[in-house]
Amino acid sequence: MPLRFLVMGCGAVGGVVASHLIESGQDVASYSSNPAIADAVDARGFQVRGDGAARAVPAHIARQVPEGPFDVVVLATQPTHVEAAAREALPSLAPDGIMLCLQNGLCEERVARIVGEQRTVGAVVAWGAAMPEPGLYDRTAAGGFTLGRLDGSTDERMEEIARALECIGPTEITRNLAGKRWSKLAINCAISSMGTLGGDRLGPLLQHRFVRRLALEVMTEVVHVARREHIRLERVSGTLDLEWIALTEDERRASGSPALLAKHALLYAVGLRFRRMRSSMLAAIERGREPAVEFLNGEVIDRGRRHRVATPVNARVRALVWEVASRKRTPGLELLRELGAAS
Repeated sequence: MPLRFLVMGCGAVGGVVASHLIESGQDVASYSSNPAIADAVDARGFQVRGDGAARAVPAHIARQVPEGPFDVVVLATQPTHVEAAAREALPSLAPDGIMLCLQNGLCEERVARIVGEQRTVGAVVAWGAAMPEPGLYDRTAAGGFTLGRLDGSTDERMEEIARALECIGPTEITRNLAGKRWSKLAINCAISSMGTLGGDRLGPLLQHRFVRRLALEVMTEVVHVARREHIRLERVSGTLDLEWIALTEDERRASGSPALLAKHALLYAVGLRFRRMRSSMLAAIERGREPAVEFLNGEVIDRGRRHRVATPVNARVRALVWEVASRKRTPGLELLRELGAAS
């Protein structure tokens, strides 16, 4: 029998996931607390662009969490809402069901405290999406998923979920979810936050050397904290090696070196590949919502403090994101230049 999916949250990522699962013939229910999204999808379906011909996928979005039992609850909310979504959906989860966390950050630990570690699976998302208006979904970058549990275990149910998600992109299973998560966390702390402060898509921002340098500084601090957490970092998308990309002490002092130039070149290439990607944190701020910075840079700062690892650049990034969210500062290159001058 096909799996029964409940997608909690139909923003950019949730809408792409729900629409693709529906197209592939899966049994899918969708929920959103946003009436504008629900009304738009009910009227016109999921409007999907960017991965083939533009199309409408007919669907209905529930205004209340549907009754289960569901085999898989896909948590596709912002990190700031993930625990509330897990609690809301728990009564609808089958006794042997799985909650699948799509959020950036380290949300599996939070969800596991609610539903149990064995019923919590993380899905590291290696692609991008945007929702320029309610019900309209742009796939901004190709890619798939990496699935894993906190304890490294796997089973037939996880393999079933992986096969179902292949309709969205290549999906693999890892026994080192923490390593994948922390590597992605390092990237998100840099890319999502730089995108929020810079107010632009990834491609234009990473053309600037000083922005790439800021990203390298942010990621280096994350790597230092991960080492103290005894995390074995994994490559992201098979190519981005965070252990290598972290700046050495010599590189932090030097204005240039062959290794430093190679790291800049790699970030420049990332900018080209994901040039259309826009920070979901910036989109949340524009919609008047709380930014997820505490789940990204804030998580690193807190754990760094616990291990007595300094994270000054991440701390300045977090402070500026909150100033942007409170409308005290305006995103743009000048704000990033100010951050660079202070770092």
